[in-house]
Amino acid sequence: MKIGIDKIGFATSDLYLDMVDLAKARQVDPNKYLIGIGQNKMAVIRPTQDIVTMAASAANRILTEDDKAKISYVIFATESGIDNSKAAAIYLAKLLGLSKNIRTIEIKQACYGATAALQLAKGYVSLNSTNKVLVLGADNARYGIKTPGEPTQGGGAVAMIVSASPTILELEEQTSAYSEEIMDFWRPLGHSEALVDGKYSSGVYLDFLKKVWGEHIEKAGLQLQDYGALLFHLPYTKMGLKGLRQVIEQGSIADGTRLTREFEYARYFNKEVGNLYTGSLYLSLLSLLANSPTIKSGDRLGLFSYGSGAQAEFFSGILQTNYKDGLVGIDYNDLLARRQSVSVAEYEQFFESHIFDVEKRELEYQNDPADFIFTGVTEYKRKYLSR
Repeated sequence: MKIGIDKIGFATSDLYLDMVDLAKARQVDPNKYLIGIGQNKMAVIRPTQDIVTMAASAANRILTEDDKAKISYVIFATESGIDNSKAAAIYLAKLLGLSKNIRTIEIKQACYGATAALQLAKGYVSLNSTNKVLVLGADNARYGIKTPGEPTQGGGAVAMIVSASPTILELEEQTSAYSEEIMDFWRPLGHSEALVDGKYSSGVYLDFLKKVWGEHIEKAGLQLQDYGALLFHLPYTKMGLKGLRQVIEQGSIADGTRLTREFEYARYFNKEVGNLYTGSLYLSLLSLLANSPTIKSGDRLGLFSYGSGAQAEFFSGILQTNYKDGLVGIDYNDLLARRQSVSVAEYEQFFESHIFDVEKRELEYQNDPADFIFTGVTEYKRKYLSR
């Protein structure tokens, strides 16, 4: 039985900050951001948007009433949790009008979480072939104003429906995972911004990639030429490029040229949005599917997932005949093009206006055009609006 990704959707803020503007404000060469980390723009998240609203928008773009009737499991991956006990999936299920006879959980392991959710969903569908699973990866990547990690911020959500007989990608059985307790990135309880040892984390990323890639091709009996494209977790897109260059050293010049070409299509959306944490790998998948004129059905895609702390996995899937149908006709290039730019001062104001631990606060949301809104907190209870 084929199991995999049936549909995929994406949502982010309607606002962005141009990386050239940020570079000038921080008195650095713009090429440090544009070329050095491979980022053009950074999503700026309104205080009236959070992981729940962005995930709801992403899911709402792909769900039909038939999908809703067949979804029996919602798995929400995030490292931007809004409650220490209550799963974001429960808020989401209500906003989307899903059945109450379902399972709703939240998963955490840094940026790897959505891959854990995907594999859990695959196992569930193998035992419940007529049911579907809704998988979400949503985050607001925050490092702090004027910090070294500031240009690698961003935010948004990716939603995927996992089912039997998938429209987009059949997940193959062979996966390779590696885990080791390290301190390259973490966010202590009570902190709204992450702490990171950036140079160390980049080295660990590449080391883990070497381990899982090597094990994967050995166990699967595959070579570089067997992959139509390689996808990577993209905290910033230059990181994925470094990973790709490490892998293609083993192949021919033709393999390297082909895979580098597809990588450029795969990182386009990420360059325009920034870091999604859990959703970054899957936004790259969406970017490849939406933008590449050369990828085709039957191609094998290799996917490298990494979450600091640290956990990595390499797995693969086969593109299905009508994979474009799984994008449900949404023009994400147009969606990103219609966003509004903000100044550095406006970005800083939005950044400092987010609600974390407050008992009561009402938010002004009239200027937020999104379909799902976080309106504030009363007695520590979060309130949402569906338009």
